Amino acid sequence: MRGALGGPRVLLRRLREVMAEPVSAQDRLDKIVVLIAANMVAEVCSVYVLRIDATLELYATEGLKREAVHQTVLKRDEGLVGLVASEAKPINLSNAQDHPAFSFRPETGEEIYHSFLGVPILRAGNTLGVLVVQNRARRTYTEEEQEALQTTAMVLAEMIASGELSALARPGAEPAVRHSQQLNGAVLSDGIALGHVVLHEPRVVITEVIADDVPRELKRLEVAIAALRADLDRMLEDGELADGGEHRDVLEAYRMFGYDQGWLHKMREAVTSGLTAEAAVERVQSDTRARMLRAQDPYLRDRLHDLDDLSNRLLRVVMGRDHAPSRDQLPDNAIIVARSMGPAALLDYDRKRLRGLVLEEGTEHSHVAIVARALGIPAVGGIDNATGLVEPGDAVIVDGTAGHVHLRPRPDIESAYAERVKLRARRQAQYHALRDKPCVTKDGQKIDLMINAGLLIDLPHIDDTGASGVGLFRTELQFMVAHAFPRTNEQYALYRSVLDAAGKRPVTFRTLDIGGDKVLPYIRNETEENPALGWRAIRLGLDRPGLFRIQIRAMLRAAGGRELRVMFPMISMIEEFDKAKEFVEMELTHLRRHGHKLPDRVEIGTMLEVPSLLFQLDELLDRVDFLSVGSNDLMQFLYAADRGNARVSGRYDPISTPVLRALKDVADKAAAHKKPVTVCGELASQPIGALALVIAGYRALSLTPSQVGPVKAMLLDLDCKKAQSAILPLLEKPIGSVSIRHQLENFAAAENLPL
Repeated sequence: MRGALGGPRVLLRRLREVMAEPVSAQDRLDKIVVLIAANMVAEVCSVYVLRIDATLELYATEGLKREAVHQTVLKRDEGLVGLVASEAKPINLSNAQDHPAFSFRPETGEEIYHSFLGVPILRAGNTLGVLVVQNRARRTYTEEEQEALQTTAMVLAEMIASGELSALARPGAEPAVRHSQQLNGAVLSDGIALGHVVLHEPRVVITEVIADDVPRELKRLEVAIAALRADLDRMLEDGELADGGEHRDVLEAYRMFGYDQGWLHKMREAVTSGLTAEAAVERVQSDTRARMLRAQDPYLRDRLHDLDDLSNRLLRVVMGRDHAPSRDQLPDNAIIVARSMGPAALLDYDRKRLRGLVLEEGTEHSHVAIVARALGIPAVGGIDNATGLVEPGDAVIVDGTAGHVHLRPRPDIESAYAERVKLRARRQAQYHALRDKPCVTKDGQKIDLMINAGLLIDLPHIDDTGASGVGLFRTELQFMVAHAFPRTNEQYALYRSVLDAAGKRPVTFRTLDIGGDKVLPYIRNETEENPALGWRAIRLGLDRPGLFRIQIRAMLRAAGGRELRVMFPMISMIEEFDKAKEFVEMELTHLRRHGHKLPDRVEIGTMLEVPSLLFQLDELLDRVDFLSVGSNDLMQFLYAADRGNARVSGRYDPISTPVLRALKDVADKAAAHKKPVTVCGELASQPIGALALVIAGYRALSLTPSQVGPVKAMLLDLDCKKAQSAILPLLEKPIGSVSIRHQLENFAAAENLPL
């Protein structure tokens, strides 16, 4: 590049000196534009900063009229500067005035300048402002000059992100980097949480941006790239992946990024311009991220996660950091922000300090959402670029009632939500007052409300809610939080504690339901193309009888002298139930032979979550002691829509004619066979869902603990026979002629039922 003062490396060193000077923010910015202009032999250098009102304000200039500083304001899509900001990519013109986007602002005095080079000031792919150089002569800036200006823009990004420029702004016109904003997503778990951001996968904090020894930084980059490639090669050479399949294709595409010469060339260029190896990786990641976030092609946007992960891996290799972030130092009032998360990862956090969860992905039916609801953690999903918009420690409000996330909220918003939290607390106190009141509808129908649980932390909810018992105890959660397979005595201790806490109230234990997105790290996981329909739940148990029998034995021992209720997950054929029941009989024989105290009674049932059982109900009900409808899986299998996939999970309504016809048929046949049936899926945890289920004939529901109060309050005000008379005839009407959900809402409004 043409540089009067020695090129970009000298410029970066001088910028570092200016950044260290004890001067005001405006003085620092003024010195920076002078340095850049001199180094690039430019007659103009200007810095525009993106404001919270989505406009661009001129914050400093060398060459334009000084009185235009803080006076010239452009719309985000106005002029060439606006075009650079909106498209997040450089614009290099020999005669700017010929460009159709050129906008003349007479107060700046820029009409005499022709050549124009503008680059976005980016951080984590987000545009913070625009850096511009101009000359009177008509010329196109070289690639080296453009690269140097982009490198310099990275230094300015850190200055803007630090909040230093906020002191220069008028109220309502602060830099957008730290502004308050509302992000809209989908409700995953009800509730409101106020706290501070903790990134699930923390970004590596770069403290050294400017290189002292460029050859050394190039060497660090090359060594890190070689190590990253070796790691990717090992992943693909793993024996579990050798047979090919879709999973291998995904990893091959992932490795392709690691060997992409364009990506590597850009990082090398950034180092050559004077950045440290880690700063070069971050700069190229930010540039690429900005372009991919604006891409219309969904495939390219999906690849953004691959690139982010790869870049973060490379950053950690460069800086010698462990890949696994530590969660030992979780602050109070932590709000976890993540791209996606499995249920086991959520359970790794200290639940005494965890207040809320924000995900870029995830749906209300995903397992992490179910666990969040079980733990009473407000959660919102579907927040685009959440991890790129936040900084660790940012104040944040998670509104799990409306699906909103307020990032860096204004004091008035924070105050309003604090009041809402107090109001919810008062409402919970009202629900608590109903704890000991029998759950009986106005027309005398007794409804058993039980809770879903899975950990020792859930046990106090039995008494807190006044529940009739535990309708679903998810035994797999103990396995998911353990670092090794729980021994028989460890399982025995947990099941014994659950039964002790429940006292005379029934507890229904579901045998191990792992597979799909519930993976145990200490058990070899075989990658499947469709894990939700694969080797999981009872299928795994029957194929691994040693594992299955250990669990059954622990349950039987724990229930010595008491009643034990056991149900099997994902039964799809009568033969599977018969085989699983045989294992229970074998363990009873084993314990009897060795003199152990046996349960007074063992009831064996099954989850109804696979549609094939709908056509085996009579034979099944002849064999089981009880049924439990798992509405989450049943819905996704009925509609062939992955409940964890946001693109398809909302394509069906669980409160609709076909669903309620199927559920009513189950309830009717269970009643005919005089076998109890419970619904333990998330449908039962919504007041409107519970209303639909009671109308369909269900008299036992198992809920998320936090929803027992709202559901009970609704049921106490319900005239069940009146509701059935109004709604059941609608199930006979042709599909599409009436909305069951809307009719239920209208009925509830007319009857003043709290939904």
